Amino acid sequence: MTARLSLAVLVSGRGSNLRAIHAAIERGQCQAEIACVISDRPEAQALEFARERGIATHTVSPKEFPDRTSWDLALAERVAQSRPGLVVLAGFMRLLGAGMLARFPGRIVNVHPALLPAFPGKDGPAQAVAAKVCLSGCTVHVVDAGVDTGPILAQAAVPVLPSDDAAALHARIQVAEHRLLPSVVHGIARGHYELGPTPRYVGPSAPDSGPPFYAWPPLED
Repeated sequence: MTARLSLAVLVSGRGSNLRAIHAAIERGQCQAEIACVISDRPEAQALEFARERGIATHTVSPKEFPDRTSWDLALAERVAQSRPGLVVLAGFMRLLGAGMLARFPGRIVNVHPALLPAFPGKDGPAQAVAAKVCLSGCTVHVVDAGVDTGPILAQAAVPVLPSDDAAALHARIQVAEHRLLPSVVHGIARGHYELGPTPRYVGPSAPDSGPPFYAWPPLED
């Protein structure tokens, strides 16, 4: 049996990207397994989604700790207990600190709703609309100590329409996220990325592109 990449998925809300990863695994399009789902919010809908599917869930709420550092260390310990090969931030709305980054160096990835390095931080779609750009999208990147500054693994572009507001653009970006993130996880599982201090793509070289979806590195079906 082919070994599967073990994932710890961190979420804060509904978990649409968690659902996309789970669906890709179920379809046989993502060579991974979700070992646990962890949230900073006990009311996160993603936790119920995971529990209904027999996936271990945990909550590490900042409210239960005296400061951000102690919360971050507790989060790192909880994640480590599942022994993941990769930590995936799937709509996790808090910055990670030194404890998490040191525990999983180069092994934490995030999906962001913008074409980084443009529009990092909060409200990437709103920033894109305000800037009146004609193209936005999403980025999967390795998490570092900055705000959306880590090495980029893959991107997908989405047109910004004249009629778009932030919500409409974000909804269309999420469709791209739901394809891009599972594909990158699958690529990592298959050894198409070298992670570490200087992550890079080492898989097939021919890009699979075409409107309305573009991505580099190429996505695998």
